[in-house]
Amino acid sequence: MAATPADKPWLASYPPGVPAEIDTQVYPSLVALLEEAFRRHAHRDAATCMDQRISFAQVDRMSASLGAYLQSKGLARGARVALMMPNVLQYMVAIAAVLRAGYVVVNVNPLYTPRELEHQLKDSGAEAIIVLENFAKTLEEVIAHTQVRHVVLASLGDLLSWWRGPLINFAVRHLKKMVPEFRLPLGEGRSVRRFNQALAEGERQSLRPVNLGPDDPAFLQYTGGTTGLSKGATLLHRNVVANILQSEAWFGPMLQKIGDKPLTIVCALPLYHIFALTACYMLGARMGMMNLLIPNPRDIPGFIATLRNYRIHMFPAVNTLFNALANEPAFARLDFSELVISNGGGMAVQQATAEKWQKITRCPVVEGYGLSETSPVATINRLDLDGFNGSIGLPVPNTEIAIRDDNGRDLPLGERGEICIRGPQVMAGYWNRPEETAQAIGPDGFFKTGDIGVMDAQGYTRIVDRKKDMILVSGFNVYPTEIEQVVNLHPGVLECAAVGVPDAHSGETVKLFVIKKDPVLTEEDLAAYCHFQLTGYKRPKYIEFRDELPKTNVGKILRRELRA
Repeated sequence: MAATPADKPWLASYPPGVPAEIDTQVYPSLVALLEEAFRRHAHRDAATCMDQRISFAQVDRMSASLGAYLQSKGLARGARVALMMPNVLQYMVAIAAVLRAGYVVVNVNPLYTPRELEHQLKDSGAEAIIVLENFAKTLEEVIAHTQVRHVVLASLGDLLSWWRGPLINFAVRHLKKMVPEFRLPLGEGRSVRRFNQALAEGERQSLRPVNLGPDDPAFLQYTGGTTGLSKGATLLHRNVVANILQSEAWFGPMLQKIGDKPLTIVCALPLYHIFALTACYMLGARMGMMNLLIPNPRDIPGFIATLRNYRIHMFPAVNTLFNALANEPAFARLDFSELVISNGGGMAVQQATAEKWQKITRCPVVEGYGLSETSPVATINRLDLDGFNGSIGLPVPNTEIAIRDDNGRDLPLGERGEICIRGPQVMAGYWNRPEETAQAIGPDGFFKTGDIGVMDAQGYTRIVDRKKDMILVSGFNVYPTEIEQVVNLHPGVLECAAVGVPDAHSGETVKLFVIKKDPVLTEEDLAAYCHFQLTGYKRPKYIEFRDELPKTNVGKILRRELRA
């Protein structure tokens, strides 16, 4: 029997309390959902960072002020506004501000190189940016080549009350060392304001309500591109609203067992990544949870010291973060008595990691699956599993999974094929890329993921391979074409190929095969070049020089042979 979408074998495996279908159209826009959440949870804490808390009422008030400031710059409805920050309190305010002002959020990795930042700003057509000053030097190098005319500069101390206390002199000296000198060009109608200045100016104005609809874009979420350039997945208001409500339907029954009390969700994944954006910010607002913002999760001792001060209830993470924490003896001494959900995504969860985490926390890692193109949640395992099962779970409500062959035909249960997804959370398409959109989304609305999977009789899906050459590094997509295009511009390189190889820490990492043009070219030379051109997770960890690369009869490099 073919596992056609109409069969939906997963429904028989659904956990108690989770409906097969929900109404995803109860809100006209994401703004309507958020504003209701801000009012309903006004007196609860929305986020905490560096020992400073802000309530939902404060996020409501400050985002209205910042939104009014952005509107005063004359930006038209639907203008793109980039956000370039780590997990700090200003990010919570900025996301809501941009959406409420009627604009589109363009999330930017703050560690991008100038080349990467310039592409994303130009491709999105962003006219404004809110950036933490620590990363303004990168913006300075490219802003003249973009459409950005308005800059809001955030500082780590903007919303910290202790910043104005006796520690201020020490803090200023310490933090100033972390901010490279920069000079953003003025003129040409360009404005630069400090974050608190923008708030103050906006407070003297009124946020003009914008009549947003479900088909208005809310986010341009950039992901790797097959042509070597990242492309923006256009997430409409209805896409994100649907995924919030789908996630609530799945996680709600478990969280409700704790009772009507303020809950804390760990937000160590970066908010510019779609996983944290939906699973932490959006779901947290919907359910009145406090986001424990971790600006630098790589500082594991500091991270653990922060966790020691809170009772945590929900912990979204990728395998590498679960693993890093579980291997620290100090982590095992924390109190996990109220932790009820550890949800893994972004990359495959490893069995050894999951078992170690569960032994320490007594809370199993529940693996899910999704992509930027699906807002992101498409499948999740049942929350009442006893332990690791190696699958990506069951489709969430209103979502269909089809396993298809190369001709788009549904395959029988148990046969391997491409995982295809249909549901209200699937993007509208790629920003200004109609051809790539047509290739990715079929006439019947199914999005082709590029991952090869198998569905069993109970409706659980397992990923067994990847159709695309994409490399998955700690939950971030890396496309070999981008790496190769950058490296091929080096004058000492004749030809190159990039592939993903297994890595105990990050799941996969980039290996580069190179044919030299300049015989004196060294690994150190190329590594230094890549350090300047590529952000950290894209940089090749291994570089191997060869005399030739395997190719097809027509000259196409066989990456699969290199991986083998």
